[in-house]
Amino acid sequence: MVTKQQSPIFITLQSIQQKLVAPKGQYNSFGKYSYRSAENILEALKPILQEHDAVLILQDGIVKIGDRYYVEATATLYAVGETIGTTAYAREDDSKKGMDGSQVTGAASSYARKYALNGLFMIDDNKDPDTDEYASQTGKQAPAQKPAQSKP
Repeated sequence: MVTKQQSPIFITLQSIQQKLVAPKGQYNSFGKYSYRSAENILEALKPILQEHDAVLILQDGIVKIGDRYYVEATATLYAVGETIGTTAYAREDDSKKGMDGSQVTGAASSYARKYALNGLFMIDDNKDPDTDEYASQTGKQAPAQKPAQSKP
């Protein structure tokens, strides 16, 4: 619960997080699962941002960590005279069949942006291990849970 001592940006962010419903508007026919893209998230966010007189800025950079290059995506929310943001990284593949270098970088950018948005707006892309969808996508059954024990 938000208290009066908390910064107005946290109150705005909490409201946006509560209102945001980002559907999984994409389908992977090879893996037979639905997923959401950064574009799906942004499309769902636009009217909520307008309602809160807020702006979201996405920025990318390239960073070298060790001997690998990563796309660093930052999502920053501007509202009520304050900012809050988060950063996510995605590594470029050495090569991707059928893609040139700019397409590989673009794919890494989209991936990093999606996860920066997921972090900022509390979007969970993990599969719940208790669902049939988890079992069909991972080939694993949910781990058995121990029954609750009552105390005497």
